[in-house]
Amino acid sequence: KGKGGHNLYHVKGMVYCDTCRIQFITRVSTMMEGATVSLQCRNLTAGTETFKAEAVTDKLGMYTIKVDGDHEDDICQIVLVKSPGQECSEIPNDVYSEQAAKVTLTSNNGEASDVRNANALGFLKKAPLPECPEVLKELDMYDVPGSVTQN
Repeated sequence: KGKGGHNLYHVKGMVYCDTCRIQFITRVSTMMEGATVSLQCRNLTAGTETFKAEAVTDKLGMYTIKVDGDHEDDICQIVLVKSPGQECSEIPNDVYSEQAAKVTLTSNNGEASDVRNANALGFLKKAPLPECPEVLKELDMYDVPGSVTQN
């Protein structure tokens, strides 16, 4: 429990470098130390910001943000803020991108644990690694954005 008997939540997640620019983790993705993320909560009705906190990832690309209080009437999400390096710093922004990881911060949804796991978020590498076509072939995917596939 947090201050005043409120629920205290621990939002945990991971940030990676998307080395193939496909917006999910592959065997050639790297976890990012020193990346900054922000947890932002907005009231569903009024649209006003009710909570905001930042965290920086550790050497395993992991972060934890503590949230004191219930946010049942809010929509809360983790967004990428800043990459530790230029080579992998692009935030995905196309229509199909997963730009934020939504988290539920209430105990009124049947979830008993105080730990909330957010989906992993990735910064895009400037250009895909040369081995990406091979990696995607292993996954039965053949189209690597920004690369030339050879037959």
